[in-house]
Amino acid sequence: MSSPGLNQTDALIEQLEAALNPRQLEAVTYGDGPLLVLAGAGSGKTRVLTFRVAYLVAASDIPLHDIMAVTFTNKAAGEMKERLGELLGSAVDRMWVGTFHSLCARVLRRHLDAIGIRGDFVIYDADDSLRLVKRIQNDLAISTTDYPPRQIRGSISRAKNDLIDVEIYDQRARGSYQHVVTDIYKKYEKRLRSHNALDFDDLLVMPVRLFEERPDILDLYRNRFRYLLVDEYQDTNHAQYILLSMLASAHRNLCVVGDDDQSIYRWRGAQVRNILEFESEYPDAKVVRLERNYRSTANILRAASGVVTNNVSRKSKRLWTDREPGAPVVVVQAIDERDEATQVARRVLDLRTKGHSLGDQVVLYRINAQSRAFEETLTSNGIPYRIIGGLRFYERREIKDILAYLRVAFNPLDELSLSRIINVPPRGVGERSLQQLRSFAEERGITLFDAVLICREDDPPMELDLRGRARAGLKALGELLADLRSKIQDHHVGELTAATVKTLQIIEKLEEERSLEAEGRIENIKELLAATQAYQGSDGKGSTGEFLEEVSLVTQVDEAEFGGELLTLMTLHCAKGLEFPVVFIVGVEDGLLPWHRGLKDPEELEEERRLFYVGMTRAKERLVLTYASSRYQGGFGMGSQGVSRFLKEIPSDCISKGDFSVRSTPRWRKPSRPKPQPRIEGEAVLDYSSSQVPPSVILAMGKRVKHPEYGTGLVVARHGFGSDLEVDVRFSDGGIIRFPAEGSGLKPLGFEE
Repeated sequence: MSSPGLNQTDALIEQLEAALNPRQLEAVTYGDGPLLVLAGAGSGKTRVLTFRVAYLVAASDIPLHDIMAVTFTNKAAGEMKERLGELLGSAVDRMWVGTFHSLCARVLRRHLDAIGIRGDFVIYDADDSLRLVKRIQNDLAISTTDYPPRQIRGSISRAKNDLIDVEIYDQRARGSYQHVVTDIYKKYEKRLRSHNALDFDDLLVMPVRLFEERPDILDLYRNRFRYLLVDEYQDTNHAQYILLSMLASAHRNLCVVGDDDQSIYRWRGAQVRNILEFESEYPDAKVVRLERNYRSTANILRAASGVVTNNVSRKSKRLWTDREPGAPVVVVQAIDERDEATQVARRVLDLRTKGHSLGDQVVLYRINAQSRAFEETLTSNGIPYRIIGGLRFYERREIKDILAYLRVAFNPLDELSLSRIINVPPRGVGERSLQQLRSFAEERGITLFDAVLICREDDPPMELDLRGRARAGLKALGELLADLRSKIQDHHVGELTAATVKTLQIIEKLEEERSLEAEGRIENIKELLAATQAYQGSDGKGSTGEFLEEVSLVTQVDEAEFGGELLTLMTLHCAKGLEFPVVFIVGVEDGLLPWHRGLKDPEELEEERRLFYVGMTRAKERLVLTYASSRYQGGFGMGSQGVSRFLKEIPSDCISKGDFSVRSTPRWRKPSRPKPQPRIEGEAVLDYSSSQVPPSVILAMGKRVKHPEYGTGLVVARHGFGSDLEVDVRFSDGGIIRFPAEGSGLKPLGFEE
């Protein structure tokens, strides 16, 4: 590693020079002041961050506790700490490394009195927040059909990320929708406080308010953290931007690493302008461009660069690699989504015979609904697969139920969790009994938890009016919760979890079902038991509160495992930060990728282009892009608005010509019509309303029409534009005929000439 006699700094410099390229070394060894590292895809930004911390400590004699490093995922934080431990030793435990949310939670725990939150607060994840919104809509008699809870929850989340509290939102509200959001937002905030709970967004909002209201506490942190390092800066939202600005205001040693070409989370509040305008905010900032790509072959890199350079709002970068050209990018046209899945499956199997295991390969799509055709095809062909971005381990019903017991024991004010498990497992407590219990608690001015504890009495108050099984069930529940509550401070989380599972006899009851589903749930519970028993926490004592907090901050990517003999399926958004030897991006069609909203909104279109770029740059050796001539969604033909404009931006010499040939689509065929699939709540579906214009100009997809010869049918696809527009119509016999939109005799039903 180093020559005899060299001091520690010389040894580190020698190691850095051997491990880093010139631009990386420039970023790592930069001195004080703001630093912007524009790190292109696959350019080794994680290595730069890690080595910069090591350099600051070893060469500049900066104490580790003076440095804060912010990562995008808990997994990335763990990997950085592990690597720093190898470089610097065990002292790395004193350094603050983590995600924005985990680090902010740490700050809040230290200043509970200043923010008026009890120490046993719990963190509501997205599922908990959604349940709370649904309950509030029910209480306020607000239609969940007219005002979808996920949409409402999203609006509240975006407001919080923009630091817009409910009073400001109320003042700015325009139109019926925003006024409804205001009513729910007000109730939502009151419920969170009464439950002694914070949602994910509060973890960012609360520290900002804390620092604004208590300058002394802000001074404490901005003077302590003399050096701030932030990964994935292009994905920060307004609240995160403000937090960083506050913390960096004293020493201005803010190093941000990111790539504006990979900013893909605008829909959840990320603001790409944070990185684009960094030099305006810090005119003296040093800018280092990492343009050497270590991941992809030259063909893949040129193809991806050819696409993203069409964006206007971006920093100029020229990615390059000294790797071989590699295989050309393959572009495949399919007849429909089933044909698309079949062609991908064949290529997956073919590549496996050529040395690429199933774990080397990934299928990326724009929306989760696209996975259905692939799941069916892969299953019928015996190809094992995993889906990332589906139901996470800690979101599974049986796991959420057990954790709810622990959460109530830890925070008796958590009425949401108590309502979840009050009749789980079944103990005869229906909605009527629960409402009686709530009314009793309100009349007495006590919590729902206290009301349950009263049910332990042999002669409970008459107002409760509990009988039979409900009375016995609530008595048993009260005894269990009281026991857990008494042990919460001085017992290991593993002990409490095991006691809960044993008392409720969850595993025994599942074993009685003798079903495959029950077996899977038992395995999940055993996995939870193992996780809690092995948990140590920061103090080695296995604190229940600390465990619950960590669980709340776990992300999908943190839980994901890759490799082996399983083909991976996931959305493009989930693929951020990952890489695979072989990547299939499917559904590369206008209206799908780019998503239909991006066809009219320039900013949305640029984000969609960045999303496609992210997907392309996940590929190390082979990249396959597919699109279909027609596609079904929700039982209707959504057709295709044509090959994606992004495909046309790829340099032609990067593409395999033989695979790009367009097949002729029959003008009449009787396809096997897919059965209508139930819509998954909250799942994205294509919205055709934005494409409907007067029938004299165009026939919209999904429109019922009438033809003088063939009768009544449904428009299932469109091809071309303007005067060249043709539409496919499916008639009652299942046959599909293609007509020119003008002069064919087609009439939209409900309209007259």
